[in-house]
Amino acid sequence: MSDNSRAAGAAAVTVVLWASAFVAIRSAGGHFSPGALALGRLLVASLALGVVWRLSGDGWPSRAAWPGILGSGVLWFGLYMITLNWGEREVDAGTAAMVVTIGPILIALLGGWLLREGFPRRLGAGMAVSLAGAIVVAISESASSESGGGRTSVLGVALCVVAAVCYAAGVVFQKPALGHASAVQVTTFGCFAGTAACLPFAGQLISQLGSASASDTLNVVYLGLFPTMLGFTTWAYALARTPSGKMGATTYAVPGLVVVMSWLILGQVPRWLTLIGGALCLAGVAVSRYGSRAAGSSSLSRSVTRTPSSLARTTRLAAWSGSQAEKDR
Repeated sequence: MSDNSRAAGAAAVTVVLWASAFVAIRSAGGHFSPGALALGRLLVASLALGVVWRLSGDGWPSRAAWPGILGSGVLWFGLYMITLNWGEREVDAGTAAMVVTIGPILIALLGGWLLREGFPRRLGAGMAVSLAGAIVVAISESASSESGGGRTSVLGVALCVVAAVCYAAGVVFQKPALGHASAVQVTTFGCFAGTAACLPFAGQLISQLGSASASDTLNVVYLGLFPTMLGFTTWAYALARTPSGKMGATTYAVPGLVVVMSWLILGQVPRWLTLIGGALCLAGVAVSRYGSRAAGSSSLSRSVTRTPSSLARTTRLAAWSGSQAEKDR
């Protein structure tokens, strides 16, 4: 299996696990406060990642990786999880997933600007298709809420927007760190940093655990072991091998999966318009991922085409260097 195929597989695992996180947060958020839920999830993930890190033998990250690790840890593992948990107390899981889809757009813009990844046309086209799908789902869910007498909380939407900004900034911090440390190192120590940032909520977590039901507690454990420990590790593995903008576009598949999971687990039956929007989200991801392979093949063909001229230039340079050396002697 090629490195690109493994990265795509890791990204797919991440997308499925992160989609399930929206449903689990919605379920556990009825009992746990936002900060307590974030801390409980991160404590479970930190314990599991600590074991994985020790068994991996990777050692401590290099000094150059620490700014990115700490930045992504505080912003993404910490603030993102708190604001998302809070937002999902105000809006349903599907709506939260729709709002957070502004994150990939911010990642593509920040990655193209700060990380110098550029703005590939295929990526832009794929994001446009996925964004259209997200808008269709949002319209469908909004109509469903109005017909049922519900309403979308402005506070909840605002909190999900803040979560999306923290998510995008965390990815931009994490990408350079992966050039100096392994996926396990970046994920483990980023999770440690996020856990430390959430420690002020320790009192709430202890008191709420005492009255939590078994299902609520299992949701916290699930969030820590799968969407966080496993999902963030597979994400880091794929991000180390993929431009950040393209990875962000991959997460456009999350809202469609959240709708399906909410249907199967929470009994929230989707409208046909929602299903169409979800299909558009997945189609956009396919366009952006196809673009990476096409671009790779195109780059390879261009490099092969340029090889003779490049070889000629190299030969002339070597001859000139030799003549200069003779003159010096």
